Amino acid sequence: MSYARAGSLEALRTRARMLARIRAFFAARGVLEVETPALSPAGVSDLALDSVMATARSLGPTPLYLHTSPEYAMKRLLAGGSGDIYQVCRVFRDDELGRWHQPEFTLLEWYRIGFDDVRLMDEVEALLRDALADDGTRWRSERISYSDALVRALGVDSGASTASVAASLAERGVDVPQGLTHDALLDLAFASVVVPSFAADALTFVCDYPASQAALARLKLRSPAVAARFEVFARGIELANGFHELADAAEQRRRFEAEIETRRRTGRHVPPLDEAFLDALARGLPDCAGVAVGVDRLVALAVGADDVAAAMAFVHRPSRG
Repeated sequence: MSYARAGSLEALRTRARMLARIRAFFAARGVLEVETPALSPAGVSDLALDSVMATARSLGPTPLYLHTSPEYAMKRLLAGGSGDIYQVCRVFRDDELGRWHQPEFTLLEWYRIGFDDVRLMDEVEALLRDALADDGTRWRSERISYSDALVRALGVDSGASTASVAASLAERGVDVPQGLTHDALLDLAFASVVVPSFAADALTFVCDYPASQAALARLKLRSPAVAARFEVFARGIELANGFHELADAAEQRRRFEAEIETRRRTGRHVPPLDEAFLDALARGLPDCAGVAVGVDRLVALAVGADDVAAAMAFVHRPSRG
């Protein structure tokens, strides 16, 4: 792996202006900027992510992990009474390298006490409009449930059988690998058919994800239950992922352990659980909602680039052997 010079000076100036707007946005709302460690003794169990491992001789022989998000540490601050907080930081994810992915990138993450996912969507929309003020697009906003987005683009909802979803994808010329789980098939449907169908001039908020994709979100007790989770897309790019945060430590542990069991069964690395985070949840996380926004993707959108590299001073490239 090597790294190379990437974005133009004008893109870097756009980035600097955007970061200044972001900080002004939160200062005006009284949200505290914080910093948390990038190194942790615990990795992420999320099946969609893999942690980058590191060592620090001064801290002993046990492997450490570079954080994929500052979420766990920020929630420890919330449980300790910090109030509303935000952070802009570098995060690290293994096996991510491509047009819209780098193994390290800049993430904006914030948490608002007393907010649910619907109220946080309002604030995310305001932040995105503010951050993109100079890009020349008159952004409109659209909100749609996960299931309705599937119906509109694919003709089936999230409760349809795996076979029905696969058949609808095949009818649209999508190559469907054998053996995909239902959630993996839905992810394929979203990436290949649903997201490309969104309007190019819209900030599209997809909400009420299936309960099986709740991650760290609480569930809305409907029939069927859905996750209090949303994602935001613009011009085919995922910009944000937000939750009405799960505060039940026992339920969060159950979800983590289920992910770890899947990792073991499929031969993937199994990191230690973040017990300090789970202890903080057990002590009491205030009712809050949180969201992560990819800053590099936002800058790329602002400068009209079709690759995240255009938004970054340097990018990583695979080593040529």
